[in-house]
Amino acid sequence: MIQGGTIRGSINLPAQSLYPTLPSVYALCKAAGLRKVIFYCGSSAGRGTRATGWLADHIAEAGDNELKSLALAGGIKGWAAAGSEYVEWMDGYDAAVWTKS
Repeated sequence: MIQGGTIRGSINLPAQSLYPTLPSVYALCKAAGLRKVIFYCGSSAGRGTRATGWLADHIAEAGDNELKSLALAGGIKGWAAAGSEYVEWMDGYDAAVWTKS
């Protein structure tokens, strides 16, 4: 479990190992029938945005017009700060992690 919690249904794909596995990630997304892949990190200002771009490039190179690669605006920090209707969708939510100054 990631400290503070994760969005239910999400999987952890570390950015440092994502790029070389893009063909496999793409194939898994297609096999699962996904239409959107949403990446996030702490604020989606770094790793989440890079991962989004890498998969978007791979999708474009494949000529795929169905699968979309997106970044979660504000990242997990923004999600956790958005209120109870969002945190109820987090597994392992720990308010203390998100309220630190």
